[in-house]
Amino acid sequence: MIARCWRRFWLLLILGVAGAGQAAAGNDVWLLDIDDAIGPASADYLLRGLDQAQEQQVQLVVIRMDTPGGLDIAMRQIVKAILASPVPVVTYVAPGGARAASAGTYILYASHVAAMAPGTNLGAATPVQIGAGDKSTQKPGATNAEQDTLERKQVNDAAAYIRGLAQLRGRNADWAEKAVREAVSLSAEEALRLNVIDLVATDLPGLLQRLDGKTLVAAGEARALQTANARVVEHLPDWRTRLLAVITNPSVALILIMLGVYGLLFEFMNPGSGVGGVVGGICLLLALYALQLLPVSYAGVALILLGVAFMVAEAFLPSFGVVGFGGIVAIVVGAVILMDTDAPGFGIPLALIVALAAVSALLLGGVLGMAVKARRRALVSGDAELVGSLVTVTQVTLDNPFCGSVQAQGEQWQARCTTPLQPGQHVRVIARRGVVLEVSASAPSAQGE
Repeated sequence: MIARCWRRFWLLLILGVAGAGQAAAGNDVWLLDIDDAIGPASADYLLRGLDQAQEQQVQLVVIRMDTPGGLDIAMRQIVKAILASPVPVVTYVAPGGARAASAGTYILYASHVAAMAPGTNLGAATPVQIGAGDKSTQKPGATNAEQDTLERKQVNDAAAYIRGLAQLRGRNADWAEKAVREAVSLSAEEALRLNVIDLVATDLPGLLQRLDGKTLVAAGEARALQTANARVVEHLPDWRTRLLAVITNPSVALILIMLGVYGLLFEFMNPGSGVGGVVGGICLLLALYALQLLPVSYAGVALILLGVAFMVAEAFLPSFGVVGFGGIVAIVVGAVILMDTDAPGFGIPLALIVALAAVSALLLGGVLGMAVKARRRALVSGDAELVGSLVTVTQVTLDNPFCGSVQAQGEQWQARCTTPLQPGQHVRVIARRGVVLEVSASAPSAQGE
């Protein structure tokens, strides 16, 4: 009986601790940070953060944002996740001097609460800046009238999208459409006055104090906030998000392409080393993974690969640098048009393109130098190459120390000498008699080479 009572006591204690822990987690406020251009890594970070917040049953998620904009597809993924989230989401443009430009404006409008710190701004939400109107949507050979029609379609689609978000959250829809059509911006105080945002807060504790007691509707369910004394848990990006942010950087993706191609080329030129194949294969696979997440121009990728192929062909064709120079031009042009978007933060610096072109030119110069040396070198084969070469004695005949075997041209040869031979001795070939080599151990240069 006593043992049974003890078991019940410990069971109730464990359940009580677990319940208290769950209740404590339910009162937490999670803080997610966006401090860069919005891209695949940002979308992955926020989507997984919102999913984990739902699993932990936290009461509120705060997205602290400072972004110049980003990619349309990444922005739409984030907006969909916020609209479907059963946990209320507050987007807070902070600290002072931060901005929610372009794609950030859409995310701000989609959030359950839109807040800004003093000295911040939002707006400039035209579709060209968020990647919706990039070059991939432009038809080759289209007239000016047709191109204007395409641009109007993109602007109208973006305006309807942000107007729908504004109406959903009860915010100023007219100014939202104006931000798309005229690329206008607002300061925090003006945004509050025009009902573009819900409140202005100096810092995060002040924001949570202002939100305390409010009731928000998330996924059709009303939730009363108790944020005045809530614990704030900063949910930092994990290794996966940081790795994704690095490899989806357009400059890094371009470097990975070049390293992958040159690594495989080195492996093909020196089969069996393994280093070039392993490094090149890993870099190329990472680059391909990054490219399928980014708005790339496949014409640019094709030009880069074609340029590398031209440089390889230069080593085998008597073009005197013409093909190789064409390859460098193809690499430069391909790198310039590789990113098929005007979104901020997703361009490739000209300095990097010039540096890659210079490296390619140095590689081309090395290949041409080796080709010129190979063409100037006299063709030597057969006995002409064998006679006069140094070889190593591998075995000596037991009953005749003047005979043995030597390693020459990757093969074992029978050898004869006028002096006794010793295993490991270096001797010089002076003549070939059928399958037998006449060697000399007394040649003055035999020991010195």
